[in-house]
Amino acid sequence: MKVAVSASGKDLDAPIDPRFGRCAYFILVETEDMSFEVFDNENIALGGGAGIQSAQFVASKGAKAVITGNCGPNAVRTLNAAGTEIIVGQSGTVREAIERYKKGLLDTTSEANVTDHYGSSGSAPDTGAYGGANMGVGRGGMGGGMGMGGGRGMGMGRGMGMGMGGGRGMGMGRGIGMGGGRGVGMGGQGMASDEELSFLRNQTQELRREIEALESKIKSLEKK
Repeated sequence: MKVAVSASGKDLDAPIDPRFGRCAYFILVETEDMSFEVFDNENIALGGGAGIQSAQFVASKGAKAVITGNCGPNAVRTLNAAGTEIIVGQSGTVREAIERYKKGLLDTTSEANVTDHYGSSGSAPDTGAYGGANMGVGRGGMGGGMGMGGGRGMGMGRGMGMGMGGGRGMGMGRGIGMGGGRGVGMGGQGMASDEELSFLRNQTQELRREIEALESKIKSLEKK
């Protein structure tokens, strides 16, 4: 029986990649003799539909089960339609996961354990590290900004935007700069230190609230 495992390396001792649709490699293991094939995941850089494409790929290779860390709803629906068993929440090496599967220690599921677009290029990496100028968690990104207008008066141009776009992201804008309008504008050199400090404190509080909300959501999902 062939089992597909999302992997971060090219052999049975490679760690399981927690992402399904955008994992680095797929290792298809024949459970009877532990022979295996390795495939590069060509869907890793797709802007959308990676889960569906990856699910269709492993099904086309004859996989009767999939072992991974996380699997989104689109991939789950595709695998269910193909009659492929789904096993999520796994870690360790590919070999260890296959051994657990052969011993009947793994439970299958028909439901996703992460949201759409998990692991996409616009979302935060698993490590929570910063990527370029954005600090994102999921999809979206902070849109709009909190600027006080462009035109005449105090404008913060394209300052640090804090509006949640799409409900799932927290991207940082392009710095803090004051617009150069007329009136009580503060010139093009940035905010006065006191105002900048107050602004940054407010943004920090907003980010903490968003992080707490995300952590609460994660805990509620882990209990299911």
